Amino acid sequence: MRASQGTQTAAISAPSDEGAPGGAGWGRETGRESFRLSLPQSAARSRTRYARSLLARLSARTLPTNSSAVCFTATSRQRGLSYKELFMTETQDNLYDVVVIGGGPAGLTAGLYLARARYRVLILEKDDFGGQITITNEVVNYPGVGRTTGRALTQTMRQQAQDFGAEFLSAEATGLDVDGDIKTVHTSRGDLKTFGILIATGASPRKLGFEGEAEYAGRGVAYCATCDGEFFTGKEVLVVGGGFAAAEESVFLTKYASKVTVLVREPDFTCDAAVAAEAKNNPKIDVRYNVELKGVTAGQGGLREATILDRATGETETWKPADGGTFGVFVFAGYVPATQLVRGVVELDDHGYVVTHDYLETSVPGVYAAGDLRVKNLRQVVTATADGAIAAVELERYAKSMSEKTGLVPPRPTASAYEQAEASAAASGAAAAPGTSP
Repeated sequence: MRASQGTQTAAISAPSDEGAPGGAGWGRETGRESFRLSLPQSAARSRTRYARSLLARLSARTLPTNSSAVCFTATSRQRGLSYKELFMTETQDNLYDVVVIGGGPAGLTAGLYLARARYRVLILEKDDFGGQITITNEVVNYPGVGRTTGRALTQTMRQQAQDFGAEFLSAEATGLDVDGDIKTVHTSRGDLKTFGILIATGASPRKLGFEGEAEYAGRGVAYCATCDGEFFTGKEVLVVGGGFAAAEESVFLTKYASKVTVLVREPDFTCDAAVAAEAKNNPKIDVRYNVELKGVTAGQGGLREATILDRATGETETWKPADGGTFGVFVFAGYVPATQLVRGVVELDDHGYVVTHDYLETSVPGVYAAGDLRVKNLRQVVTATADGAIAAVELERYAKSMSEKTGLVPPRPTASAYEQAEASAAASGAAAAPGTSP
């Protein structure tokens, strides 16, 4: 151990007892030189990265004892209490009740609920806030909201969360430390300390890589029949895939499309025969086997042509709708859950989705999951926001219990933007802020 004053330094041994002022264990005075104690050696042996950095910062400080005396006049108990106070203050100032990883509908809803309940919450997103719904040009099935775009809908969600005091950070989560009462989220912009964590990183449709797929995603190429089927009413559509989803969704699409052509890469469907039979026997569905979609091209109004490879002969053909109009492509090749961050941390199913309990807690206490990355039957914006609300309420309880247990209270929001506007209006005699809710 070392102690210092000004530019003077000297070695000081670890204490064996509380010792009297000036005792050899905690400080020494040589002539007129007084040496101040740094951190206790035992505390400096902490193995956690955050503790090491915090203790290193504190080590440069003088203990907050009487200003007329140097450190060695304090007892061990006084020294311990002083360091505890410093540690608690630094920890609280940098502590969150909940860190939400993922800024899609589930994460934004959770942020709104937590901030409105006066908990300190930060929403972390490595890409665009809003999630994959932002590429959808039209959303018409979100209850209570008229026809809108995915980006407009999620921008409103973000603004609501921000108005209530939620914090936002554009960064990538790179790792988690979930042991103990205070958890750590490692990010590309530093570490975050938190009581609870919500994983809301979503799942994305598996892309096939055919020409035009990325360019026309959301503009003719779709991945959700429930979301986008209506937009192709009276038009022909291609369905790409040979599994359960392709068979089932091709039948669903016959409610809107004039004709559905299913492109199956294998010699037959790979799903249950009964499900496949529904598609095969539907008069509005044409199934083609051993074929592969190689690309699509667009013209005025939408997609106009598709290039299809016959895997048996190696020949390609240019496909067009019978009426010469535009058409849609629906890809059902499965989803890829964005769960790399939690692999080996929480329980996943065989397909990589997060397994949650009834109230969305994972196999690790204090770590919850919401949205498309968890095991569920339906993946829609409305189910994601429902997940976010449920998880937020549970995380409120968890953060409260951890705060009571540790004695740490993060710097929480005191007044939302709504309340600030209302207070300002009341002070000036104006009407209350519109949209203010109790």
